[in-house]
Amino acid sequence: MTDEQWLEFLRAYTEGIDDTEIFMDGIHRFFSSHPSVQVNRIRVIHSIKKRLKDRDSLRKKIDRKNEEGRGITPENLFTTVTDLAGVRLLLIFQGDFSVIDAAIRAKVAAGDWALNETPKAFTWDPEASRFFAGFDLEVVQRDTSYTSVHYLIKPRPDALACCELQVRTLFEEIWGEIDHRINYPDPTDDIACKEQLMVLSKIVGAGSRLADSIQRTLPKEK
Repeated sequence: MTDEQWLEFLRAYTEGIDDTEIFMDGIHRFFSSHPSVQVNRIRVIHSIKKRLKDRDSLRKKIDRKNEEGRGITPENLFTTVTDLAGVRLLLIFQGDFSVIDAAIRAKVAAGDWALNETPKAFTWDPEASRFFAGFDLEVVQRDTSYTSVHYLIKPRPDALACCELQVRTLFEEIWGEIDHRINYPDPTDDIACKEQLMVLSKIVGAGSRLADSIQRTLPKEK
Protein backbone atom coordinates (compact mmCIF):
# COMPACT_ATOMS: atom_id res chain seq x y z
CA MET A 1 0.00 0.00 0.00
CA THR A 2 1.08 3.59 -0.43
CA ASP A 3 2.01 5.81 2.50
CA GLU A 4 -1.19 7.79 1.90
CA GLN A 5 -3.29 4.63 2.14
CA TRP A 6 -1.45 3.61 5.30
CA LEU A 7 -2.34 6.94 6.90
CA GLU A 8 -6.03 6.09 6.41
CA PHE A 9 -5.48 2.79 8.21
CA LEU A 10 -3.65 4.59 11.01
CA ARG A 11 -6.56 6.99 11.48
CA ALA A 12 -8.99 4.08 11.78
CA TYR A 13 -6.63 2.25 14.14
CA THR A 14 -6.19 5.30 16.38
CA GLU A 15 -9.95 5.90 16.59
CA GLY A 16 -10.76 2.34 17.70
CA ILE A 17 -7.76 0.94 19.53
CA ASP A 18 -8.51 2.50 22.95
CA ASP A 19 -11.67 0.44 23.46
CA THR A 20 -9.84 -2.65 22.29
CA GLU A 21 -6.96 -2.06 24.70
CA ILE A 22 -9.31 -1.48 27.64
CA PHE A 23 -11.09 -4.76 26.87
CA MET A 24 -7.76 -6.59 26.57
CA ASP A 25 -6.68 -5.22 29.95
CA GLY A 26 -9.91 -6.51 31.51
CA ILE A 27 -9.27 -10.02 30.18
CA HIS A 28 -5.71 -9.86 31.49
CA ARG A 29 -6.92 -8.82 34.96
CA PHE A 30 -9.54 -11.57 35.03
CA PHE A 31 -7.04 -14.35 34.39
CA SER A 32 -4.50 -12.77 36.73
CA SER A 33 -6.68 -13.01 39.82
CA HIS A 34 -10.09 -14.65 39.40
CA PRO A 35 -10.77 -17.66 41.66
CA SER A 36 -12.25 -19.64 38.76
CA VAL A 37 -8.75 -20.20 37.35
CA GLN A 38 -7.50 -21.66 40.63
CA VAL A 39 -7.53 -25.26 41.86
CA ASN A 40 -7.13 -25.71 45.61
CA ARG A 41 -6.28 -22.00 45.78
CA ILE A 42 -3.40 -22.48 43.33
CA ARG A 43 -3.49 -20.67 39.99
CA VAL A 44 -3.27 -23.05 37.05
CA ILE A 45 -1.76 -20.26 34.93
CA HIS A 46 2.00 -19.99 35.14
CA SER A 47 2.24 -16.60 33.43
CA ILE A 48 0.29 -14.19 31.25
CA LYS A 49 1.35 -11.98 28.38
CA LYS A 50 -0.58 -9.23 26.64
CA ARG A 51 0.21 -7.11 23.63
CA LEU A 52 -1.21 -4.74 21.04
CA LYS A 53 -0.05 -5.43 17.50
CA ASP A 54 2.63 -2.88 16.67
CA ARG A 55 2.12 -0.67 13.66
CA ASP A 56 4.92 -2.09 11.53
CA SER A 57 3.55 -5.62 12.00
CA LEU A 58 0.04 -4.38 11.24
CA ARG A 59 1.08 -2.76 7.98
CA LYS A 60 2.90 -5.90 6.87
CA LYS A 61 -0.10 -8.07 7.80
CA ILE A 62 -2.54 -5.88 5.86
CA ASP A 63 -0.28 -5.96 2.79
CA ARG A 64 0.16 -9.73 3.07
CA LYS A 65 -3.54 -10.48 3.58
CA ASN A 66 -4.66 -8.12 0.80
CA GLU A 67 -2.25 -9.84 -1.59
CA GLU A 68 -4.14 -13.03 -0.68
CA GLY A 69 -7.44 -11.31 -1.55
CA ARG A 70 -8.75 -10.54 1.97
CA GLY A 71 -9.90 -7.01 1.11
CA ILE A 72 -8.92 -5.29 4.36
CA THR A 73 -9.90 -1.61 4.37
CA PRO A 74 -9.77 1.15 7.02
CA GLU A 75 -13.54 0.74 7.38
CA ASN A 76 -13.43 -2.99 8.18
CA LEU A 77 -10.05 -3.05 9.96
CA PHE A 78 -11.41 -4.07 13.36
CA THR A 79 -13.67 -6.79 11.98
CA THR A 80 -11.15 -8.38 9.63
CA VAL A 81 -7.97 -8.11 11.72
CA THR A 82 -9.06 -9.84 14.91
CA ASP A 83 -5.65 -10.07 16.61
CA LEU A 84 -4.99 -6.36 17.11
CA ALA A 85 -5.05 -7.20 20.82
CA GLY A 86 -3.82 -10.44 22.30
CA VAL A 87 -3.56 -12.17 25.65
CA ARG A 88 -1.56 -15.38 26.04
CA LEU A 89 -1.98 -17.79 28.94
CA LEU A 90 0.88 -20.18 29.65
CA LEU A 91 0.14 -23.38 31.57
CA ILE A 92 2.53 -25.87 33.11
CA PHE A 93 0.13 -28.78 32.57
CA GLN A 94 -2.02 -29.33 29.48
CA GLY A 95 -4.59 -31.04 31.68
CA ASP A 96 -5.31 -27.69 33.36
CA PHE A 97 -6.70 -26.39 30.08
CA SER A 98 -10.12 -27.63 31.22
CA VAL A 99 -10.07 -25.03 34.02
CA ILE A 100 -9.40 -22.21 31.54
CA ASP A 101 -12.04 -23.37 29.07
CA ALA A 102 -14.65 -23.65 31.83
CA ALA A 103 -13.86 -20.12 33.05
CA ILE A 104 -14.26 -18.71 29.55
CA ARG A 105 -17.56 -20.55 28.97
CA ALA A 106 -18.88 -19.24 32.29
CA LYS A 107 -18.10 -15.65 31.30
CA VAL A 108 -19.84 -16.17 27.96
CA ALA A 109 -22.86 -17.80 29.61
CA ALA A 110 -23.12 -14.85 32.00
CA GLY A 111 -23.16 -12.40 29.09
CA ASP A 112 -19.88 -10.77 30.10
CA TRP A 113 -18.06 -11.95 26.98
CA ALA A 114 -19.05 -13.21 23.54
CA LEU A 115 -17.18 -15.63 21.28
CA ASN A 116 -16.63 -14.22 17.79
CA GLU A 117 -16.34 -17.74 16.35
CA THR A 118 -15.90 -21.34 17.46
CA PRO A 119 -12.56 -21.51 19.30
CA LYS A 120 -9.80 -23.36 17.44
CA ALA A 121 -7.26 -25.84 18.79
CA PHE A 122 -4.26 -25.96 16.46
CA THR A 123 -2.02 -29.00 16.79
CA TRP A 124 0.08 -31.45 14.83
CA ASP A 125 -0.12 -34.19 17.48
CA PRO A 126 -2.84 -36.88 17.18
CA GLU A 127 -2.81 -37.40 20.96
CA ALA A 128 -3.36 -33.67 21.54
CA SER A 129 -6.13 -33.75 18.92
CA ARG A 130 -7.92 -36.44 20.91
CA PHE A 131 -7.55 -34.38 24.10
CA PHE A 132 -8.98 -31.20 22.51
CA ALA A 133 -11.79 -33.15 20.84
CA GLY A 134 -13.32 -33.47 24.31
CA PHE A 135 -14.11 -29.74 24.30
CA ASP A 136 -16.34 -27.53 22.17
CA LEU A 137 -13.47 -26.60 19.87
CA GLU A 138 -12.65 -26.86 16.19
CA VAL A 139 -9.54 -29.04 16.11
CA VAL A 140 -7.19 -28.04 13.28
CA GLN A 141 -4.23 -30.26 12.51
CA ARG A 142 -1.29 -28.36 11.04
CA ASP A 143 1.86 -29.56 9.36
CA THR A 144 3.80 -26.68 10.95
CA SER A 145 4.03 -28.36 14.40
CA TYR A 146 2.27 -25.36 15.95
CA THR A 147 0.14 -26.11 19.03
CA SER A 148 -2.12 -23.54 20.68
CA VAL A 149 -5.81 -22.91 21.40
CA HIS A 150 -7.23 -19.62 20.13
CA TYR A 151 -10.37 -17.84 21.34
CA LEU A 152 -11.64 -14.62 19.75
CA ILE A 153 -13.44 -12.79 22.53
CA LYS A 154 -15.60 -9.67 22.36
CA PRO A 155 -17.44 -7.76 25.08
CA ARG A 156 -20.67 -8.36 23.12
CA PRO A 157 -21.47 -9.84 19.69
CA ASP A 158 -21.83 -6.48 17.90
CA ALA A 159 -18.73 -4.83 19.45
CA LEU A 160 -15.75 -3.83 17.33
CA ALA A 161 -13.33 -4.55 20.15
CA CYS A 162 -11.91 -8.07 19.91
CA CYS A 163 -9.11 -9.82 21.77
CA GLU A 164 -7.37 -13.00 20.66
CA LEU A 165 -6.79 -15.25 23.67
CA GLN A 166 -4.15 -17.94 23.20
CA VAL A 167 -3.70 -20.84 25.60
CA ARG A 168 -0.68 -23.14 25.49
CA THR A 169 1.81 -24.89 27.74
CA LEU A 170 5.25 -23.58 28.60
CA PHE A 171 6.75 -26.33 26.46
CA GLU A 172 4.64 -25.21 23.49
CA GLU A 173 5.61 -21.60 24.13
CA ILE A 174 9.29 -22.48 23.78
CA TRP A 175 8.67 -24.05 20.38
CA GLY A 176 6.43 -21.18 19.30
CA GLU A 177 8.96 -18.49 20.21
CA ILE A 178 11.77 -20.24 18.33
CA ASP A 179 9.55 -20.87 15.30
CA HIS A 180 8.39 -17.24 15.33
CA ARG A 181 11.99 -16.02 15.15
CA ILE A 182 12.67 -18.23 12.15
CA ASN A 183 9.40 -18.46 10.23
CA TYR A 184 7.53 -15.18 10.78
CA PRO A 185 6.51 -13.36 8.72
CA ASP A 186 8.43 -15.21 5.99
CA PRO A 187 8.98 -18.99 6.34
CA THR A 188 12.54 -20.26 6.15
CA ASP A 189 13.67 -22.30 3.14
CA ASP A 190 16.44 -24.01 5.10
CA ILE A 191 15.67 -27.76 5.06
CA ALA A 192 17.89 -28.53 8.06
CA CYS A 193 16.20 -25.82 10.10
CA LYS A 194 12.75 -27.18 9.22
CA GLU A 195 13.80 -30.67 10.28
CA GLN A 196 15.22 -29.39 13.56
CA LEU A 197 12.00 -27.54 14.32
CA MET A 198 10.06 -30.74 13.67
CA VAL A 199 12.28 -32.69 16.07
CA LEU A 200 11.91 -29.94 18.66
CA SER A 201 8.12 -30.12 18.35
CA LYS A 202 8.23 -33.84 19.16
CA ILE A 203 10.43 -33.16 22.20
CA VAL A 204 7.99 -30.45 23.29
CA GLY A 205 5.03 -32.80 22.88
CA ALA A 206 6.77 -35.48 24.93
CA GLY A 207 7.63 -32.90 27.59
CA SER A 208 4.01 -31.77 27.90
CA ARG A 209 2.81 -35.36 28.26
CA LEU A 210 5.51 -36.12 30.83
CA ALA A 211 4.53 -33.03 32.84
CA ASP A 212 0.89 -34.15 32.86
CA SER A 213 1.97 -37.62 33.96
CA ILE A 214 3.92 -36.10 36.84
CA GLN A 215 0.89 -34.02 37.82
CA ARG A 216 -1.25 -37.16 38.00
CA THR A 217 1.20 -38.68 40.51
CA LEU A 218 1.04 -35.70 42.86
CA PRO A 219 -0.86 -36.26 46.11
CA LYS A 220 -4.33 -34.70 46.10
CA GLU A 221 -4.95 -31.95 48.62
CA LYS A 222 -7.82 -32.55 50.98
